[in-house]
Amino acid sequence: MGQPEVFIGIDASKDSLEVAIRPTAEEMAFANTEDGLFLMVDFIKPFSPRLVVLEATGGCERAAVMALAAKGLPVVVVNPRHVRDFAKSKGILAKTDKIDARVIAHFAEAIRPEVRPLRTEEAQKLDALLTRRRQILQMITAEKNRLYSAPQWIKKEIQTHLQWLEKCLAKLNKDLDRMVKNSPLWQAKDEILQSAKGVGPVLSLNLINDLPELGILNRKKIAALVGVAPMNRDSGKFRGRRTIWGGRSEIRTALLMATRSAIRFNPVIRAFYERLETAGKPRKVSETACMRKFLTILNTMMRNRTCWQAGC
Repeated sequence: MGQPEVFIGIDASKDSLEVAIRPTAEEMAFANTEDGLFLMVDFIKPFSPRLVVLEATGGCERAAVMALAAKGLPVVVVNPRHVRDFAKSKGILAKTDKIDARVIAHFAEAIRPEVRPLRTEEAQKLDALLTRRRQILQMITAEKNRLYSAPQWIKKEIQTHLQWLEKCLAKLNKDLDRMVKNSPLWQAKDEILQSAKGVGPVLSLNLINDLPELGILNRKKIAALVGVAPMNRDSGKFRGRRTIWGGRSEIRTALLMATRSAIRFNPVIRAFYERLETAGKPRKVSETACMRKFLTILNTMMRNRTCWQAGC
């Protein structure tokens, strides 16, 4: 009889990396520093794990993931909500770094999430720029809200900060545009996506960066991945209203803005929306249906490598 497969869970925080191993129940903690990463990899490698799993924690896990992948270890980053729901299903309500590492290891053993290729350095840079752009936009919105009700002697300072933020946003937009133009693959995808009326640079960049599965998965899977697929809420004789839930919220937000534009200017999406409106569907239901249809069309375009209009 062969050796049992080993599954490892790592709870990553800003300062530390808690490692838990199944089925041996061994545990070890390391500093989330260059030296700590080196020691962690040396500790994990002799186990020849079937899978090493970490949660997405806003970037704290990034260095550990790259260090493990550089040594050829099968590492995957998962949605923390999935791990938390798994913990609740096991009746584990307490939460500490050690407990989280054990839960992640158990999740790895029970669920066995699929290992996917890691982002290239250029893709990581694109992701960082897009994240920073979202942060700048949030700060601009917050400062504009403050400007509305601020005393007169504070408004000048807020306006100065707003001007600086606008310059930062303009620079980020130029950097993002330059990155896409310097990559033949990204440029080709961008041209396909922006050929559809309603898709602008923001949605195109979000789809390229945050939805690499576009054009690979079928329409049902891509809709569920983004979070625009209606979920049943039925139990016994009860038939609840279908709602969307989960998915990649940042893509969904960008897709909603693009869909609203497409409802006005894209003849296919506009006709579909008007048909739903005539049938008496509520506005939000109609918009969500249009989002799903728009995403399905973009998915087909990417799969077939064709633009919206022939000869584009």
